[in-house]
Amino acid sequence: MKKLLKILLSIVLVLVLVLGGLLGWLTATEFNPASIEVAEVERAGDADTLKSGETLRVLSWNVGYAGLGKAEDFFMDGGTRARPDSRDTVLGYLDGISASLERIAPDLVLLQEVDSDSARTYSIDERDFLSRGMSCETYALNYSCPFVPVPPIGKVHSGLYTMTDDLLIERAERRSLPCPFSWPLRIANLKRCLLVNYLPIEGSDRQLVLVNLHLEAYDDGEGKIAQTRQLMDFLEEEYRKGNYVIAGGDFNQIFPGGLDAYPNLKPELWTPGILEESALPSGFRYAFDLSVPSCRLLNQPYDPADTANTQHYVIDGFIVSPNVTVESVEGQDLGFENSDHNPVLLTVTLG
Repeated sequence: MKKLLKILLSIVLVLVLVLGGLLGWLTATEFNPASIEVAEVERAGDADTLKSGETLRVLSWNVGYAGLGKAEDFFMDGGTRARPDSRDTVLGYLDGISASLERIAPDLVLLQEVDSDSARTYSIDERDFLSRGMSCETYALNYSCPFVPVPPIGKVHSGLYTMTDDLLIERAERRSLPCPFSWPLRIANLKRCLLVNYLPIEGSDRQLVLVNLHLEAYDDGEGKIAQTRQLMDFLEEEYRKGNYVIAGGDFNQIFPGGLDAYPNLKPELWTPGILEESALPSGFRYAFDLSVPSCRLLNQPYDPADTANTQHYVIDGFIVSPNVTVESVEGQDLGFENSDHNPVLLTVTLG
């Protein structure tokens, strides 16, 4: 009996040491970006300068790291999985995403959840795959961890990715957003941010301030509220400088009227926040499309016929400043074939 007790105590001690060592290592290597950092602008060719009065087509799409297509579920949404079965599966999703981008052919592309070196996507640099032929691109990490322990999926390096085929991005910044998690949850969690792109306007000292964003998903709601407040303050500040402002991405919050169009029948699995009109700075407006769901719940592989177990949301869209005229906003119904989100296409005129 004493021998068995010693063995059990030894096992417990080893587990405690391993856990303590893992927490210590993750704490020492925690991703701690500054509040504002320069984001590199990569240019691969000639780019045109924007003109006042120009009409632009801007696409926002959370591509789900090319790992959350039609056949996938996700453990945080009531599913069981954390990554696709194979490298070929990821490449297949990337092929589909790339083909859709080529077909839609927007002037500016805002992508969220783009992996640059993650075990969950078999270390594929998805930027290289998606950026073919683009003249300007910027990238900002919002998830960087050498080992995500729950579930054990290894290293993750993922972020926001902005691309344009022929327009000049003069400079870009990574602006940190408040993190709602405390230690130890914080160390292996996302560090949300805004990827702010500045595009000059020909013959003017104005700029188009294009913000790529992905707000908190699995917090208690306070994180989303704090991040949204900081976003709105920043947008208003840039507009007061005389700039055109467009912010687009995955808000993880339902746009006005979205609950009427898609009632949340699975609140025990995931409950997004709510975007209120009152949160907008004066004169700003939301731009979204309720006719096409922008996101699905990942509780199971996608089956649109299984209406009892399939949940849709509209949580992806845009915010535009008063000097930007919205011509149209259209959800692109791709059937969630290659991502758990559908892209949203915004057409606007500046000034």
